Amino acid sequence: MKLPEVGPLDPEAMADARSRMDSLTKPIGSLGRLEDLAIQLAGITGDPRWTPGRRTIVVLAADHGIAARGVSAYPQAVTAQMVANFLGGGAAINVLARRTGADVLVVDIGVASAIAVPSELPLSVRFISQPVRRGTADMTTGPAMSRMEAEAAIEIGLDIAAAAIAKGTTILGLGEMGIANTSSASAIVAVMTGRSVDEVTGRGTGIDDPARALKVAALEGAISMNRPDPADPIGVLGAVGGFEIAGLAGVILGAATRRIPVVLDGFITGAAALVAAALVPGVSERLIASHRSAEPGHLAALTHLGRRPLLDLDLRLGEGTGAALVMSLVDAACAIREEMATFSSAGVATRSATTQPRP
Repeated sequence: MKLPEVGPLDPEAMADARSRMDSLTKPIGSLGRLEDLAIQLAGITGDPRWTPGRRTIVVLAADHGIAARGVSAYPQAVTAQMVANFLGGGAAINVLARRTGADVLVVDIGVASAIAVPSELPLSVRFISQPVRRGTADMTTGPAMSRMEAEAAIEIGLDIAAAAIAKGTTILGLGEMGIANTSSASAIVAVMTGRSVDEVTGRGTGIDDPARALKVAALEGAISMNRPDPADPIGVLGAVGGFEIAGLAGVILGAATRRIPVVLDGFITGAAALVAAALVPGVSERLIASHRSAEPGHLAALTHLGRRPLLDLDLRLGEGTGAALVMSLVDAACAIREEMATFSSAGVATRSATTQPRP
């Protein structure tokens, strides 16, 4: 498949944004990560005075065949039930998205069960049903999907990003839903980072020690049998991935090539980002890591990507909740840059030293 090219961050826009931040009435660097965020946004967009307009959180949903192995505390039917909850506006992501003024775009890219779609959706919620297949196969007995299916899911993600941006979206947040998708994410992170399955596998929906041991053993067996090659990211998706993870990788690539900031959520979106970054160089520095999940594999993924999360709240829900929270930090960073007075405009003296190196 033909993949988009992603260029480097814009150094001139970043320099301009840094100069603006340094001219504001505060010690240089005193607003810490907020300043870094404003500068990164300038580099991503190419606009040193970029301010977010319409924002969309894309929630991709799919089921996983490995759920039959008892790796989750919840039955597979919960995927479709939670999608219906998203569409009704009653999930955590709906609440947080409303607070930051974001639309929620829910995509069925491979849900196994029928979804009870409400007759009328909230104004801020949209729904697309475009399943590649009704759930992946059980990766412990063979590949989760074919290479063609993995590529199809990436293409869907590319199209979703393009359509959202064409409708005026200026920043994208990522979310997901899929019972047992922490199993696929753990397998992907283990393969792509070279870490052990045990090191990157957590408790997902809240499984106990015996269930976690079963999960680790199942993933080790799946990797041993399918032998995914980290040099072939699409092959990794086919072997142990999920349709929503492949679709999220496509959304990332579609946004990155159009200079649209992408806010990652938790562990699952981190696994998707590993795939996207391996497919197209230059993607990692365009990603905003919203938070560090309680899942141990998430930090491994972010470390491999060279991304530092903005929040650490022990979140492990998914859905795009962390991305929604950080949309508010994006607003704050841009507001600081635009609304604070400069030393010159406020008549405030700068410090007497000739240089004020950034920390």
